[in-house]
Amino acid sequence: MTLDQLQAALAEYFAPWVQALGLKAEAFDADSVTLRLPQDAQLARTGGMLCGQAMMAAADTAMVLALVNQFGEFRPCTTVQMNSSFLRPLSGQDALVQARVVRAGKALAFGEIDIRGAQDGKSVCRASTTYALL
Repeated sequence: MTLDQLQAALAEYFAPWVQALGLKAEAFDADSVTLRLPQDAQLARTGGMLCGQAMMAAADTAMVLALVNQFGEFRPCTTVQMNSSFLRPLSGQDALVQARVVRAGKALAFGEIDIRGAQDGKSVCRASTTYALL
């Protein structure tokens, strides 16, 4: 897998409104993918804070790409569960969204996501996910 292949998967497998988030494939390794969510006034709420809805969409998208990376190809899947904890607000900087596959079986996959400030590296949201592999 390459960053270019992961970036191309964003355009190929995700809805236009997800593509409108402007996510960029930033890094990957054997178990994880990191996306950059650019700071954008369209995604901010009062006080310029990144809204939770944008974070959850980015987290879900990053985990699907982590599964693409894990399997070496896109496999149809659907989110079964996502549990999130918002730790602190994020404003004035891009977000880095790192999704890590904890376990990928035949029918289910499990993952963890950490969203942090791109400049200060501080975690702003943690999520755990379960996906059904179709």
